[in-house]
Amino acid sequence: MVAEQLLPNGVTDPRVIQVMSQVPREEFLAGRLRRHAYENRALAIDCGQTISQPLVVALMTQALAPKPEDNALEVGTGSGYQAAVLSRLVRNLVTLELEPALAEHASEVLKRLGYDNVEVAVADGTLGWPARAPYDVILVAAASPDVPPALIDQLADGGRLVIPLGHATDEHQDLRLYERHGDTLASRSLFAVRFVPLR
Repeated sequence: MVAEQLLPNGVTDPRVIQVMSQVPREEFLAGRLRRHAYENRALAIDCGQTISQPLVVALMTQALAPKPEDNALEVGTGSGYQAAVLSRLVRNLVTLELEPALAEHASEVLKRLGYDNVEVAVADGTLGWPARAPYDVILVAAASPDVPPALIDQLADGGRLVIPLGHATDEHQDLRLYERHGDTLASRSLFAVRFVPLR
């Protein structure tokens, strides 16, 4: 996966490459899907959600430039795979999931595999998680027409936020990176993506 999918497509951060080679994607999939674990495509999981393709997971993580001391937030736990990847690059991670069944399953898998710096919470991700704010990095794994104000409020000075902007009906959404500097929020477009809607 690393040699054929990630390296030729812009994944250059050595820490991200190392983690992507270590996190077992198959463990976050049901038995029938495990044989497709390392194909570079999104796969359907329960509750109408998906597990993102490995390349998108790697590029989103790389764009955040996570540091070992960072406090991180993920919106949209899904299978827990992106949380596992990000957790290995930061101090601690809170990941939010609206669907209780997905949150419970992801929490079980993460605990079983030893990702002990991850807290999984059932919550409305558009509200963030104020109890642990501010966050140095925030990753949103669902598409929204705009950035939820609560996430901007909970982003630390110098913090980075990655989110797909657009509607569920759009053929593609715009993955954007935001960086906070005091009261200023700078942003730039990264690439086109296709995510389930943020609810």
